[in-house]
Amino acid sequence: MREVIEHYMPGIDASDVLTRLGLKEQRYFLVSSHREENVDSPENLQKLFAILNALAERYQEPVVQTQGNEVYFENWRRRAGRKLEVLQNWLADAPAAGCSIDIAKTPLTGRKVFVYAGNMGVAQGMGILLDLAEKLLHRTDVGFLFVGRGSDVKKLAADAQARGLNNVLFQDQIHPDEIPGLYAQCQVGLVALDPRHKSHNIPGKFLTYMQSGLPVLANINAGNDLANIIRDENVGRVSEDGNADTLAKLALELIDTLGADAECRERCRALYSRLFAPETAVRQIVTALKK
Repeated sequence: MREVIEHYMPGIDASDVLTRLGLKEQRYFLVSSHREENVDSPENLQKLFAILNALAERYQEPVVQTQGNEVYFENWRRRAGRKLEVLQNWLADAPAAGCSIDIAKTPLTGRKVFVYAGNMGVAQGMGILLDLAEKLLHRTDVGFLFVGRGSDVKKLAADAQARGLNNVLFQDQIHPDEIPGLYAQCQVGLVALDPRHKSHNIPGKFLTYMQSGLPVLANINAGNDLANIIRDENVGRVSEDGNADTLAKLALELIDTLGADAECRERCRALYSRLFAPETAVRQIVTALKK
């Protein structure tokens, strides 16, 4: 998110939005709630706003998504009477609603499917995933499914077609309730973050993969907390060098382990329950408020 803001900073600096909205500089909260699982569900969106309103009214303390981002609040925390509580992102269980995408009726039928579901834009750096697909064209048992929207979707689809990537399929976004049904048909979840990211970022899709028991193949910025989580918890493979050859090697390693590692899916689900379930965040908040 920080890098996306920096990318568009010239337009932000030139904007008159504060005047138009009657806001004073540095006297407001800016919240991103773009995730489909948040904004496409009226119930989830209402809960999110209720939580934000309650926090804004009672506490003047920041909420940080991941431990590595604490460094950005060091100066703030040094002031007397201020405390900093680090929360992981969280995701509630989704109801089983089936899925409008039936992979068995697509050209990817019979393949081990690497799936990416979510936004495809500047922050993701999706090009390397097409490079990966091209390097694995010889593996007729492997396919890549991209589901979602974003500024780069049309460009990516055209690029895949120009390269003749018959192992790649693009689909429009689906309702968040259909995500579990989609992942039940897939073998690996894909995570991509542009290497220009400087901050730590644990994408919401990583939570949905873990919740569904999908191991991940990730290409992320160097030093991201997510890399340690994936390696330490043994829930997939991760590359931090932005090299397609590295990613292809890791993808093949992951494919080879899928059949032999019967406990992989359970490790993924256990990680979700331990770190990313709403109950975990609630317990942490309650404990912090009692201190």
